[in-house]
Amino acid sequence: MMEANQNKAIAQLKGVGDGLRVVIDPSQSAELLQQELKKIFQPLNHLSINARVVIDTGEGLVDENLVKTLGAYLKENFKVGSVSGIPPRPSARKARMRQRELDTCWNTNQSEVLMMAGRVRSGQKITAKRHLVLMGDVNPGGEIIAGGDIVVLGSLRGIAACGQPENFNAIIFALDFRPSQIQIGPLVAAGPPGAPKQKAEFAHVENNAIVVDDYLEAGPFSKLPWPEKR
Repeated sequence: MMEANQNKAIAQLKGVGDGLRVVIDPSQSAELLQQELKKIFQPLNHLSINARVVIDTGEGLVDENLVKTLGAYLKENFKVGSVSGIPPRPSARKARMRQRELDTCWNTNQSEVLMMAGRVRSGQKITAKRHLVLMGDVNPGGEIIAGGDIVVLGSLRGIAACGQPENFNAIIFALDFRPSQIQIGPLVAAGPPGAPKQKAEFAHVENNAIVVDDYLEAGPFSKLPWPEKR
């Protein structure tokens, strides 16, 4: 394998439990890194198809453009499922401070989540002051509204409005995302046409418009180095 210096390899493959982790030297050009990735992924054959790949650039800042470029290369040439980067590791001092915050979280923050179980049928409405978690389905004609995030552990086929009235950072997530209408803050969008395959997706605001992405592929919170209160 080619080396950036006497001891540091340009790219190395390290397996993980549910995917593949590739450690790269981010100081090298994208073209050279692609050559090294080709050497790694070609022998894998079918094992790389639909695999979850994590690109580790070390302890420095993550070069998101580089990760995106290499991810596009791996998806096009080796049919991997998703590609993401590893967020920078916090310093030991920051890690200790953050752990103390987590240890005291339950004492300093009261739950602001309304958790419910069951099916929201046509004509029914559920409203939560903050976040809403529904372990069940929302039928067409059903409506759920929240001041924060909405998480549906089931099928969302009715109307969902999160971030009310003006929280643009809120999201709507469902294991089966097929709403008739969604709203984030004041922004409104119609649900997807037709009846797509059941898929875990989430809606969020990007460039002042509502965007729907594959939750597992996008990993919207995977770059956070620590759990954060929503």
